[in-house]
Amino acid sequence: MLTPGFSELNAAAAIAARKNFRAAANDLGVSASALSHAVASLEARLGVRLFNRTTRSVSLTPAGEQFLRRVKPAMSEIADAMHEVNEQRSTPAGLIRINTSEVAGAQILAPIVTEFLRRYGDNVQLELVTEAGLVDIVADGFDAGVRLAEMVPRDMISIPIGRTQRHVVVGAPSYFTTRTLPRSPSDLKEHVCVRYRLPGGSIYRWEFEKRRQILSVDIAGPLTLDSDRLVLRAALEGAGLAYVSEWSARKALAEGRLVQALSDWTPPYPGLCLYYPSHRHLAAAMRAFTDMIRDLAAGDRVRHTP
Repeated sequence: MLTPGFSELNAAAAIAARKNFRAAANDLGVSASALSHAVASLEARLGVRLFNRTTRSVSLTPAGEQFLRRVKPAMSEIADAMHEVNEQRSTPAGLIRINTSEVAGAQILAPIVTEFLRRYGDNVQLELVTEAGLVDIVADGFDAGVRLAEMVPRDMISIPIGRTQRHVVVGAPSYFTTRTLPRSPSDLKEHVCVRYRLPGGSIYRWEFEKRRQILSVDIAGPLTLDSDRLVLRAALEGAGLAYVSEWSARKALAEGRLVQALSDWTPPYPGLCLYYPSHRHLAAAMRAFTDMIRDLAAGDRVRHTP
């Protein structure tokens, strides 16, 4: 019997993980047809059927489960060895996949992403995938993530990006033509507020802090949205007060299209971090990316030191 190739084993593992040929093919960057041929070739070499296939589902046979359970440790060792060899490359190359939120992704586009592509764009591709909810970057095939420091899993290596962040309460001038600015979070019950639904389904509670007094307010309002961008847009249209990142609202505030309220109740908090698995060997491209972020962060600290 001929020994199966690593590409065939990798194809079988990807299908087992995704339970879908098309999704597995997208992960590996090949066609579904090529993936199907690779698995068929592997099954022919082994003389057993590894997958049960229907028009709607794909599942491992008992023989397939046993086979992949035995070969996965060896595949992991091979993948680690390939990562270690890749570290020795003098020129960063390949694809870096980063998971982040829409707001965080907009913040790192410039100067981080654009500067990195200016330096290494001839050999490196960078893919940003934005999702509101936090995902398992290892299970979902990402090299790194970018989130607020408080959201980074504890078992990850993290690198701070930029300065502190802040959320602010804002409303359009038209909204305040018949209403007064709230002076404390308790005043919000007298206001119309735009609510934000979290990816898990719950409504986000507005968080405030002043002189060590911490409040989490369950606000009310007729409009609920699940997009940061739409929440900001609703505030600009005068639909009510919104609780958004200061970075998102900065231009509208500077231009007078939004008015800030409760500024003494919204202190800054730790900002964005790039994070990646502590056990993973960094390829040359990822190492170049992390080095550049550290360099930019150091330069930012120097520029803003009194």
